[in-house]
Amino acid sequence: MTTWSAGRYESVAEHIAPIATRIVAALGPLHGADVIDVACGTGSAALAAAAAGAKVTGVDITPELLAIAAAKPGGDAVRWVAADASATGLPAAEFDAAVSNMGLIFVEPGAMVAELTRLLRPGGVLGFSTWVRAADNPFYNPIVEVLGPPPPGAYGPDQWGEPGTAEARLAGDFTDIHVESGVLTWQFESTEQAMRFLTRESPVHLSILGQLDDGTRSRLLDAFASAFSAHAGPGGVTFDSPYAVVTAVRR
Repeated sequence: MTTWSAGRYESVAEHIAPIATRIVAALGPLHGADVIDVACGTGSAALAAAAAGAKVTGVDITPELLAIAAAKPGGDAVRWVAADASATGLPAAEFDAAVSNMGLIFVEPGAMVAELTRLLRPGGVLGFSTWVRAADNPFYNPIVEVLGPPPPGAYGPDQWGEPGTAEARLAGDFTDIHVESGVLTWQFESTEQAMRFLTRESPVHLSILGQLDDGTRSRLLDAFASAFSAHAGPGGVTFDSPYAVVTAVRR
């Protein structure tokens, strides 16, 4: 089992699926192209690429998520591979394009870029999404409030969205690097439903909560409830999460 097999990652994937469609569209025509979806989760980007006519391989470290992806409509058209995204074991220069929807951002950046460079043919295109740090983030701010900030030098899933980071990490092996911004709106019927999502479905939050003693866990849950309540209105809990889509071309 991995962190990502906890909860119901497929629920997270449903929320962020519109971003996968945008990633695939950003790469232009993919009909007949060999495409890899790295850290594919339950396959939203892989399935979108397959629907565009690509020959797709989806790679994820969590077999349980691959089984869910394979069972989806169109899943039988994709080759699913259980492997570490930064060390897939697949042949070099096998792919014309690589995609990832909020997946590769959780992998150590140096190793991930090296593997993408190895997998893509010269002239191959890369497209992936990343969260962008926001001043008001109900999914993250309570963690810092209760547990403190991450240690210096630690990489996190929103670092790719920081100004200049994509360019700095990719420029050695990629050109035509572009970062386009977007906003994903989260909507829950109530604070209680938002808390259920966080405590029963989100693998990242379940992993964090599972490492805490009872008192700290209680304080963190209270902080999350307060953060969600601050965004509650007549229509439920609504808040925006900024993100970016990064595209580049393999040298």
